[in-house]
Amino acid sequence: MMELKDDRRFHNLTQEQVETLDQVLTEVIPIHGRGNFPTLKIKPKDIIHVVRDRLVSKNIKVRDVRLNGSTASHVLVKENGTSYKDLDIIFGVELPKQEDFQIIKEVVLGCLLDFLPQGVNKDKITALTMKEAYVQKMVKVFTEYDRWSLISLSNNSGKNVELKFVSSLRRQFEFSVDSFQIILDTMLESYLEAERREAAQLKEKEQEASMIQSTDLQSESPQPVHPSISQAGVLEPYIQLELVTPVETSEDSNLPDSIPTISPLPTPREIPSVTVVAESMYGDFEQAMDHLRYRLIATRNPEEIRGGGLLKYSNLLVRDFKPASETEIKTLERYMCSRFFIDFPDVNEQQRKIESYLRNHFIGEEKSKYDYLMTLRRVVNESTVCLMGHERRQTLNMITILALKVLGEQNIIPNTNNVTCYYQPAPYMADHNFSNYYIANGQSPIIYHPYPLHIHMQTGLV
Repeated sequence: MMELKDDRRFHNLTQEQVETLDQVLTEVIPIHGRGNFPTLKIKPKDIIHVVRDRLVSKNIKVRDVRLNGSTASHVLVKENGTSYKDLDIIFGVELPKQEDFQIIKEVVLGCLLDFLPQGVNKDKITALTMKEAYVQKMVKVFTEYDRWSLISLSNNSGKNVELKFVSSLRRQFEFSVDSFQIILDTMLESYLEAERREAAQLKEKEQEASMIQSTDLQSESPQPVHPSISQAGVLEPYIQLELVTPVETSEDSNLPDSIPTISPLPTPREIPSVTVVAESMYGDFEQAMDHLRYRLIATRNPEEIRGGGLLKYSNLLVRDFKPASETEIKTLERYMCSRFFIDFPDVNEQQRKIESYLRNHFIGEEKSKYDYLMTLRRVVNESTVCLMGHERRQTLNMITILALKVLGEQNIIPNTNNVTCYYQPAPYMADHNFSNYYIANGQSPIIYHPYPLHIHMQTGLV
């Protein structure tokens, strides 16, 4: 395939997209502390500024700062209902040695101290304490081709602030719809410039107020009531002032006792008018935008996608994304299933990975978990070619049990007219006419096969 020209990767944001980006960067996001630790109120633009400045002060070179993933997709296209949870910030840095990872961790944890509420005694709070209180997960990768680290800050509603520090990364996207990165440097500089202007205006107002106050003090010096003598020694005429007393009003007067004061309306914050550039790591920005607008699934070099790509793919299907090519998608599914089982060969590892994905990506969407698991099960069932029969059945049974567990947690009992449970007979009772499957009419049934399964849940389903 021909290499795409570099300029096809980039696109300048419209003013409307810049305004959406401004809303994302200036929104206050709570970082919830564990135990008795207070909630930190953080604006993304503020923590980016602080972290970047301190990295530079520690001699860590910062190439640029980018907004990545679903948040970048939300900024680019809002009208198709795309939402975002995690706020993914990428710091492009130089990490020649492993010791730099420790510097990055200390910088981030030290910056969090600055966001603690006033009145909190910070003297005895260590970096380890901040990590235990506010960090959800930390990842470090240092190989020949991949050098990056991740620090994810906790948010109870699932909107984690994920700070990623990337020196090199072979694959920075899974599908075209999540391949967008918005370069934030011009936006961040506009915020700094606005803050400098506000500081200068405030200083100017303080100087004016000081001058007015000084003038008032001089004018309040006592003046003689009787004729005074000017500096030239000439008598000046006496001017008699008439004291005007206020008019007393009756109780029936309609005049108000006091005139209400009207406070001035706050000056609306100026939206930055700057050139902001976005890049699609997919390679063709306009094509990736079309996929995002019309909710299409496409990728390049699917063999490079890590095992988690299968979980992301199933998530897109649940959210009504459709394959851009029905013929290519079957090949893509086989690649993703094979890679998933290579990265997670043991069924217990597979279960932990799936449960972790559900926790991180379906907060507040409990009712979608069952549909997601059954979609994942269908893809694994139809596209797995790298496993022995019993290994494949183990994985399918594990996903089925997770789906039933989700129903039990929601107190949803499937319609028993469409649920048939069979137990595999003992080997000496084998009958060639015995069928492991029974499909009832109506809704899609839940099927157990071929191992004996006993399920006990609060719903009473056995």
